Amino acid sequence: MSTRIVVVASLNPVNVWAALEGFQRMFPELRFEVATVSVPSGVSDQPLTDEETLTGARNRVANARTAKPAADFWIGIEGGVAPLDGELAAFAWVVVCSKEIVGKARSGTFFLPKAVSELVERGVELVTADDLVFSRTNSKQAGGAIGILTDNVLDRKQLYEQAVVLALVPFKNQQLYSPKPAEG
Repeated sequence: MSTRIVVVASLNPVNVWAALEGFQRMFPELRFEVATVSVPSGVSDQPLTDEETLTGARNRVANARTAKPAADFWIGIEGGVAPLDGELAAFAWVVVCSKEIVGKARSGTFFLPKAVSELVERGVELVTADDLVFSRTNSKQAGGAIGILTDNVLDRKQLYEQAVVLALVPFKNQQLYSPKPAEG
C-alpha cells in the first residue's frame, strides 16, 4: 500500500483528525502519514469575512509548503465568521494542494447565538467567546461552537472533515479538473 505525506498547517488535534479522516474517506486505497506544522495565517486571529477566512486557509497552505516542502499534500483549515442578514454566521474554509492541483471548499454554515456574536463583534475570538458564554475551557480543541450548540450531534471535527472531503473532489476526479499551478 502506497503511503502519502500530508502536511497539516495546524497543531490543533481537531484539524489534524479532520484532515486525516477526510483523506482516508476519499482515498481508502492509500495510506497517509500526517506531519503537522504551526504556521501563520497572515489574517486576523478571528477572520471576520468569507474572503479573509479563505485567504487565511490559502496562506496556511503556502506557509506549510514552504516549511515542509517534501510532502505530497498540504492542507490549511481556517475558521471564520461573517455578518449575514443581521446575524453572525460561522464556517471554515479548507484548502488542499499538491504539486499540481488545488482544491478548496467551505464547510457548512451555522449562526451564532446573540451573546456569542456580541463578544465576537467586540473583538473577542470565537473560541474565547464560546468558553465565556458556555463556561467551557479550550472548546477550540474539542467540539467547538457547533459541538456546544448541537450537544455534539455535530462537532467541529465532523464539520471540518466534510469540507476536507469536498476540497479533495478535484484530486479524486483529476480528469475533470485541469491541473493548475499550485497556490496556497
